[in-house]
Amino acid sequence: MSLQTADIQTSSPAPETVIVRNVKKYFGPTRALDGASFSARAGEIHAVVGGNGCGKSTLAKVVSGILPIDSGSVSILGEAPSTPAESRALGISTVYQEVLVADESSVVDNIFMGADSLFSKKMSQDKKVARAAELMQELAGEPVDPHAIVGTLPLGLKQWITIARALLSEPKILILDESSAALDFDSTERLFAKMRSLRDGGTTVLIVTHRIAELIRISDRATVLRDGRDVGVLERDQITEKNLLALMTGDDEAGAHRDHKAPQPRADDIAMRADRLSIAPGARAFDFTLRRGEIVGIAGLDGQGQDAFVRVLAGINEAHSGLVEVRDRHGVMHAVRSLADAVANRIAYVSGDRKREGIFATLSIFENMVMPLYREKRRAGILGIIDRATLGTIFQREAENLMIKFGMRDDRITSLSGGNQQKVLIGRGFAMRPDIIVLNDPARGIDVGAKAELYKHLRAFAAEGKSVLYMSSELEEFIGFATRVIVFRDNAPFDAFDGRALDPKSILEAMFGQTDGSGLAGVSGLTPGQDVHAGIAAPARASGDGVRVAVTIPDDIRAGLDARKRAKLVEQAHATPVTASPRPALAKPANGRNPIRVVEFDAETGQARSLSR
Repeated sequence: MSLQTADIQTSSPAPETVIVRNVKKYFGPTRALDGASFSARAGEIHAVVGGNGCGKSTLAKVVSGILPIDSGSVSILGEAPSTPAESRALGISTVYQEVLVADESSVVDNIFMGADSLFSKKMSQDKKVARAAELMQELAGEPVDPHAIVGTLPLGLKQWITIARALLSEPKILILDESSAALDFDSTERLFAKMRSLRDGGTTVLIVTHRIAELIRISDRATVLRDGRDVGVLERDQITEKNLLALMTGDDEAGAHRDHKAPQPRADDIAMRADRLSIAPGARAFDFTLRRGEIVGIAGLDGQGQDAFVRVLAGINEAHSGLVEVRDRHGVMHAVRSLADAVANRIAYVSGDRKREGIFATLSIFENMVMPLYREKRRAGILGIIDRATLGTIFQREAENLMIKFGMRDDRITSLSGGNQQKVLIGRGFAMRPDIIVLNDPARGIDVGAKAELYKHLRAFAAEGKSVLYMSSELEEFIGFATRVIVFRDNAPFDAFDGRALDPKSILEAMFGQTDGSGLAGVSGLTPGQDVHAGIAAPARASGDGVRVAVTIPDDIRAGLDARKRAKLVEQAHATPVTASPRPALAKPANGRNPIRVVEFDAETGQARSLSR
């Protein structure tokens, strides 16, 4: 496919600040760049886009001076830097795909990391603190304590710290490698405003991104890579989803037809339930029901509680108060108080923060995907020999399903691109064969083709009667995919929307608190199409050594008793935080006999009155 390019912004093109010609870069047998060419101008926002493993991040690192090239030429502002120090001296700042911060250090120390020379400082500590506070206020849109330890901050604020570090030197060339991946909608808009301000001041801004909707809005030009080569350059008026996908895939019809309907459960069978759940101190308690066969989307601005909610349901975090239960394949409800409970009840969790809580950086691609199955896939009895043949079959299946690009399966996972690392984590979740899969922004850093495959597999997963809880920072991901979408605000659900008639504008308004919240009680709200008290499995009866007496209770009295009992249990769950402590054993009387309690039920009120023992 060939598309003519033309400068639509000015009558004479601005000077080229970055020129890459026929660059090749190999990592062993892997061709990361195979003769790629690229150029960018002063005062423009230039996007580099392509599928996972196409060489985008490698190209960014070549321009940054991080990676030496095997052949070809690189010219930056008329120079040929070969080290990161030379690149910084020329005025290049880079924000890398991984959120590179020192968790044990403060915000101000992270921002000014590398700014001083060995024996001198550019400014006093007080001025650094003031500058750090000013930068974080401007970027994050809220006050951030410069002395706060970074490890205690959410992922979005960590990303702002890396961006602030890059902006500190007022760069001539700013490279952003998937820098909006950890940001929500509101934060991304602030980043875009900063990028436009830099562009208007003459800075060259290079962005590497998978978010097609974003690059269509922000880019002045876009270079598309495929298999390590540049396959086209699009000007602003040519940057459309159809053109981008056609160049990325080599298929002129790619992206032309997207007719999907949000999946709907066949019945109102409960898969998971939360009663009087509160996820943070002072947060409003709420009930929630997840049905079999549905995909529930979770949205919200950064820090509004949606992340904590999905982590509680997956057993990663403990609820502040309330009770989370999951129904097994026999219809019995089990409490989920820990990660062990979640795994035992077939709940899988996939994190978008792969560096901190996803990958094992020193282990292989194979081990990272199938490690949770080692105990299950054993043979030879007590010898516990891992069945690597069966695990190999599982690995191959998930790798093909998610189109993971890798050399040898025994290579370290860090040899993969960030997007392919994320695919391995998603494959790990599917490999566990769960009944419920909880995904916390799983598509961060993966390309549009891999997203389409992920959506296809999640649809098939839901069609089997299983359930999906999908939190995302990209509203476009929910359209034609989610059964319903719940928006969080102030650590509690704020509104809910039916996936069959989803309007991104309405979701965005809810994220900013501009809707009435009526959707929460509707058919697509927190407890849709289901009496949350119905179908509760009766608790197992304790055995005793007394005489068994059959008692028939009228239906109206039984209904009243069940309702009061249920309300009391929920009230107790709300009042006392759930803990994983085992229940103490009941002490037996000194005579070794179990007491027999005789009760009488009032015919009018249904209250039980003890008569004797």
